[in-house]
Amino acid sequence: MSHRFSRRAALAAVFAVGMQYAVSSRALAAAEAAVPAQSASPIAWSSLSAEEQKLLGRFNEKWSTLPAEQQQRLLRGTRRWMAMTPEERERAKSRHARWKELTPEQKEHARRAWKRYQQLPPDQQEHVRDNYRRFKDLSPEKRERLRERWRNATPEERERMLERKRLRQQRER
Repeated sequence: MSHRFSRRAALAAVFAVGMQYAVSSRALAAAEAAVPAQSASPIAWSSLSAEEQKLLGRFNEKWSTLPAEQQQRLLRGTRRWMAMTPEERERAKSRHARWKELTPEQKEHARRAWKRYQQLPPDQQEHVRDNYRRFKDLSPEKRERLRERWRNATPEERERMLERKRLRQQRER
């Protein structure tokens, strides 16, 4: 596997995680509403539901020693997990496994790309999501041909490809 492909795989993994959070916003919204992010009060273990305690079981002994912010992050994540469908949970597990396989450099590269994506205006984010969906809808062979074409292109050729794509999109609007 080439280094560039690994970076692309890292970006795809992070983008997929981000897309899942964007698509599963109902679960995130419910979790955020249930545990306000700015509140700095500790959460008593006894105040957690039985299912929350089960999912957070490995923190049972040290829960009271964790900073309030960490308790709240863990509880928000647990509630987000509980709100997911079985299919969403499987996708999350799969993405987590892929993420664990990335090198620290790939993870950092992916985090920077995700941060850049989050800073885009909503219309540009939607455009990125549309392009991602179109790419995912291609056959594996077509996706690989596109990847190979991009990998083999010079920086000038890549810029021309992007410019042609921008012009096509402007004509479509």
